[in-house]
Amino acid sequence: MARAEEFPGTLHQLVDAGILAFSVAHRKVHSRLCSSPIVYKEVVPRVRPFRGLMYDPEAGSIEDLSAPPYDVISPLDQDRLYRASPFNVVRLILGKDEPGDRSSENKYTRAASYLRSWRDQGVLRRTSRPALYAYELGFRFGGEDRLIRGVIAEVELEPFGGSILPHERTMPGPVEDRLALLRAVRANLSPVYTVFVQRSPEMATFLEGAMAGPPDRTLVDESGTRHRMWAVTDRRAEGELCSGLDARPFMIADGHHRYTVALAYRREMRARFGPGPWDSMMMFIVDAGTEGPPVLPIHRVVMGDPPHNGFGGLVVRDMAETLASVRDDDVSFGLVRMEDGELTHRVVQLGGSPPTVRALHEQVLDKLERAELRFVPDSVAAEQAVRSGKASAAFLLPPTRVERLWTVIRAGAELPQKSTYFWPKPRTGMVIRPLDD
Repeated sequence: MARAEEFPGTLHQLVDAGILAFSVAHRKVHSRLCSSPIVYKEVVPRVRPFRGLMYDPEAGSIEDLSAPPYDVISPLDQDRLYRASPFNVVRLILGKDEPGDRSSENKYTRAASYLRSWRDQGVLRRTSRPALYAYELGFRFGGEDRLIRGVIAEVELEPFGGSILPHERTMPGPVEDRLALLRAVRANLSPVYTVFVQRSPEMATFLEGAMAGPPDRTLVDESGTRHRMWAVTDRRAEGELCSGLDARPFMIADGHHRYTVALAYRREMRARFGPGPWDSMMMFIVDAGTEGPPVLPIHRVVMGDPPHNGFGGLVVRDMAETLASVRDDDVSFGLVRMEDGELTHRVVQLGGSPPTVRALHEQVLDKLERAELRFVPDSVAAEQAVRSGKASAAFLLPPTRVERLWTVIRAGAELPQKSTYFWPKPRTGMVIRPLDD
């Protein structure tokens, strides 16, 4: 049976360490993980404000207190965030293992202790009233200044296949880790990123009103992305937005493992205590039809036996030309490998329909024998793995669009695991949703 592992950290750091970002021992992985398709049903989620925990300004700058999502934090980043502040949220989302750890004392129990202590000390303070949290990401993409706006809210959980839809399958390792953490801290530490495709005038009106004044929190992160957040307690505005969003199904863009964990935790808590705050979770909701969030690819790197030589395609000059030539509309990908001792770049077109990543798995990757796939968002790292001899080939994929993903899942199908990389993402630590109501 295939074995799956994930490795956090920047791609350059992981390549230098001889480890790429995500690794899967590959033998019909896509077929195994996607054997039970999710059937789309016309059910809608319930969206509500919640009383969140936010850092008190006296605790320090939000730059020093917040962190990137846990699954992109490298060991070097973890050390840096630990040094930034004794109250940095990394101690909650990605604590360090310590010598002598045991079932009664470990990184999960320490996270719970930190959270209790920070609340007792006033480092984290509960909002006085339930709020919706308008959130804006400002960044450079494709040579242009871009914004993505959305709202962080409490959304009622439901099994996959109703109004909350996945587009990728999960792997067991991260689920077990995140479930152990949730059991200990009893809080949603970061929001699951969800999108919907029908334009929402209610969302646009809410965001325009919320963002007319100064933000409650603002920072610029390590990549230059600007994060701004407004806590909104206007009941009329909240009611209009929540009613509008209740009529729309959501697709999970990022956070499949955390949503799966939330469902497992709900089952546990309902069996013991019945309904409660574990019946919902914190989500970042984006109107993709209006905002157009970038859906970047995660490239495929082949370790072990090289793929066959019958791809053909057009030889191009270098990786820059490869990336400029591949298009999801054309179902084309880039192939990087050694040919006659030289690093060669090709652009290859597949048959079938987009998304390209799905066609590539069905027609090529799922048929490879004695090969291991590693999933790499960074094209430079993918190329370097081939150049250094660590990998036999790299398959470079084009970006896709939210609407294309939506079409796949509405048809009851799914993409292979690690198919998309939604960027940028909300900063962890801007708001936390405790489960102790």
